[in-house]
Amino acid sequence: MPQQALHAVSLVVPDYDAAIAFYCGALGWQLAEDIDQGDKRWVRILPPGASQGSLILARASTPQQQAAIGDQFGGRVGLFLTTDDFARDHAAMQARGVQFEEQPRHEAYGIVAVWRDPFGNRWDLLQLTSEHAPVSASQP
Repeated sequence: MPQQALHAVSLVVPDYDAAIAFYCGALGWQLAEDIDQGDKRWVRILPPGASQGSLILARASTPQQQAAIGDQFGGRVGLFLTTDDFARDHAAMQARGVQFEEQPRHEAYGIVAVWRDPFGNRWDLLQLTSEHAPVSASQP
């Protein structure tokens, strides 16, 4: 049976270093790769404790790309950061200045609250219930 996994998602940002400062500095993500490619860089970051599911930071280089910053998902939440301890990470993110749009709420799939990064992208911080947790590729 074939095995596939989503390796990365690209996020258009106004500046590589500002995005690295926020995600890796303020949020404590890991800078996995930062490779100079001349007119652009290959910048790949991972949330704490993650071994896959990275984010590629892509600097906007055209007016069309610049217009998409913060609205890549048409105003919807388009990025989902899961945690094993919602209360811990919610408090830590608030202490670091992350702005949440709502109070944490309980849904059938888990605890969730919407937040925005400094570039306007809407995220869910989410602790999934055990029955909604992802199944790893090694499990049947």
